[in-house]
Amino acid sequence: MSAPDPLTLPRLPRDEAGPVFAEPWQAQAFALALQLHAQGAYTWTEWAQALSERLMAAGPDDDGSRYYDYWLAALEDLATAKALAGAAELAARKEAWADAYRHTPHGRPVELKAEPLP
Repeated sequence: MSAPDPLTLPRLPRDEAGPVFAEPWQAQAFALALQLHAQGAYTWTEWAQALSERLMAAGPDDDGSRYYDYWLAALEDLATAKALAGAAELAARKEAWADAYRHTPHGRPVELKAEPLP
């Protein structure tokens, strides 16, 4: 199975040239999914299943605005299912990011300190 064609993905933000990302983190999540697949972490079938489950759980009234939230959740699902990262590690990383952005002055890039995770 080949990589999904980003031009055919539903409800993505678009401009005249094609899909765009509303936030930098969305592009990073997209790139991470492609890189993990390229490194053999999962198959496209596994990825499609994980993302489909998240999108189906959102329900038919979902307007597509949270598409990359579901994308990221599917990545987390696969990361734990494939033992790439544990749930505690993911929770600790999320908290570290939250703490970092709460303590970063407006207009400055958010950076994580190099600290080992549990």
